[in-house]
Amino acid sequence: MSTQGLDEFAGWVEGLMRARGYDIDSPRGGGKSRIADEAGVHRAAVTRLLQRQSMPDLETMRRIAPLLGVSVRDMLIRSGRVTPEELPLAADLLPPGDWQPTMEDFARWLGVPDERMDVFVKVVTQFLEPEPEAEGGAIPTVAEARRAAQD
Repeated sequence: MSTQGLDEFAGWVEGLMRARGYDIDSPRGGGKSRIADEAGVHRAAVTRLLQRQSMPDLETMRRIAPLLGVSVRDMLIRSGRVTPEELPLAADLLPPGDWQPTMEDFARWLGVPDERMDVFVKVVTQFLEPEPEAEGGAIPTVAEARRAAQD
């Protein structure tokens, strides 16, 4: 971590601390001690960061982030320890809203081996397709059965 990176990160954290009402500027303001106490970290870790001596460790960031109203993810990215690509948001990992998974997708998620994929798809598809009734018609869906019962 470069001195400039530490300085930028510490400046960002200072701004968050001030915005949350911690008096970190006056020697007797108690802000540094209050932050350390509320976060459950050593006061020295807060002091070292604010004096641009060292970057806090992961556990310190994890404990301070909620007090400052930011996510641990944001703290880690701002610190330069990870990039947004290395720590994506959960929403970034989701498929598009109009995407419909295939039987093969489900098989992969369940860990079905490739050599058994065809069998899996065939068996599961049989359960999903409506079966003809003895009279030659399809089995009604739940919604159709409810409507018929109401009539």
